[in-house]
Amino acid sequence: MAHPHKSEQPQAYESDTAQLSDRLAFIHKFPNAARITRLSMGVSFTALTIGALLGIVQALHRTNVFRGVISSADYYSVLTGHGVLLALFFTIFFLTGIFTWGTSRSLGRELPSPRFSLAWFLLMLSGAVMTATAIFGGLVGQIPFSADVLYTFYAPLQAHPLFYAGLAAWLVGTWLAGADWIRAYYHWRQDNPGERIPLQMFMILTTMLMWYIATLGVAVEVLLFLLPLSLGLIESVDPLLTRTLFWFFGHPVVYFWLMPAYFAWYTVLPKLSGGRLFSDPLARVVFILFLILSTPVGFHHQYADPGVPEGFKFIAMTNTMFLLLPSFLTAFTVVASMEYGARQRGGTGYLGWLKALPWGNPAFAGCALAGMMFAAGGFSGIINAGMNINSLIHNTLWVPGHFHLTVGTASALTMMAISYWLYPQITGKRLQFYGIAQVQPYIWFIGMGLMSNAMHRAGLAGVPRRTAEPQYQQFDFVPVLGSMSEMRLQIAIGGTLLTLGALMFVVVMVGTWLAERGRGQLRVDSHLPEPISGPADSPRVLDNVKLWFVIAVVLVAIAYGFPIYSMVADGALNPAAPPFPV
Repeated sequence: MAHPHKSEQPQAYESDTAQLSDRLAFIHKFPNAARITRLSMGVSFTALTIGALLGIVQALHRTNVFRGVISSADYYSVLTGHGVLLALFFTIFFLTGIFTWGTSRSLGRELPSPRFSLAWFLLMLSGAVMTATAIFGGLVGQIPFSADVLYTFYAPLQAHPLFYAGLAAWLVGTWLAGADWIRAYYHWRQDNPGERIPLQMFMILTTMLMWYIATLGVAVEVLLFLLPLSLGLIESVDPLLTRTLFWFFGHPVVYFWLMPAYFAWYTVLPKLSGGRLFSDPLARVVFILFLILSTPVGFHHQYADPGVPEGFKFIAMTNTMFLLLPSFLTAFTVVASMEYGARQRGGTGYLGWLKALPWGNPAFAGCALAGMMFAAGGFSGIINAGMNINSLIHNTLWVPGHFHLTVGTASALTMMAISYWLYPQITGKRLQFYGIAQVQPYIWFIGMGLMSNAMHRAGLAGVPRRTAEPQYQQFDFVPVLGSMSEMRLQIAIGGTLLTLGALMFVVVMVGTWLAERGRGQLRVDSHLPEPISGPADSPRVLDNVKLWFVIAVVLVAIAYGFPIYSMVADGALNPAAPPFPV
């Protein structure tokens, strides 16, 4: 039986709402926005559950620990489902949920049109269902669907048209979601001329502008090339062009995964620490840097492609190194905010203040542990981005080891952790199974540490990624440390712990969703304190979102204009065809 908890942030039921209007749960202040947030998070958690189960199946199969669930031929459909459900649907549906919450909370108003909000959600959901149907249809012989093209769906690999049509519908839904939030901001601006953009709304605006730029590449790839190819309307496409268009989107989406985490770290984590955000201006600078620098870096995924000029690979590498700056600024600002909160709680000493932090609060613990793991992921990412050393780890198990630290922990663990704090506010119910919630972040942290460590070491030994048969019995992998059998076992154990952590989280969320509401309305301490250094301490040019958007577009044009132009000129649909007249 579930038991409600007594958290450090007081929660109680109160029928006298007049006296406690400033402490009402979000659902009572903004019911329409709360509904969209709940629906989006519900789909997100469903995708997490299915994706996690697929993950343990493929992890056990690949490591040869247990192969009784799928065949090696079906491994690639399972791997596709694992990647698409977690990397796209779990993350982005959660983002639409928390950004809907952030828009209404920061602007103090409902979204303009409940029908429009529901429409974009249903469009996203329909697209996700279509895509998932195509993927799982490949596991059933009687169903004429298949999509074993992996998360990157490189041409000339082909999936059923339903797969691409679903992705297109889902993508258009995300565009409409962004338009909904921007429209809400426009109405707020009309009523509040001259006011500084609230920090959460600023983060949402810059993130969505980044999304609009980045998704143009994959939209063109799917609608003009891959979908017509799967329908038989065209005979062939240029694999280099389509791969370039994918990575035009594929690397910026990494930061789009991270933005909900940064959103939580900057605005909610300081409160959970017992303090305040250290610097509002630095937070705005970070999101501006992500907007202008995130897209012109995709070529660092194509170092091995001979069709991309070396100079443009070097530009991508340089831009990637510049992206370390917002990450370093984030580390400084977030840690400073946590230290301030800890010292407000009585923490002392150079490092002793760490003990004063609320490590028993699952929302705080998950966010803090995710940030620690992200630091490790950042260091392995620096290696990925280097042109010379990338040749050592390209297409090895090192790469999924890296992005499991980023999207699999920095993003995923933060999303789960912040849900412990946010879900009662959008449901009007107390969090259930609090003891499970307290343990879950640590289970996830340990599991990811084990799995990612072994993946990185296996990658250094040359073990390939994306294969159901990594053993290569005719080839002797020589690890620098440990043995291949030890690394495979470590991956299996880590993957099992991660699956357990995901299921523990889902149990808490489902238990809270099914719980009965108490008498009256849930009272929560959802107030986010003002930063130590507020927006008044920064120049107004930081709020000139149009300026930063234009700069971002110019940098993208410099990075991609000539390479894409040359690929199109060489024959966009058929690389063997005569070039277009230029």
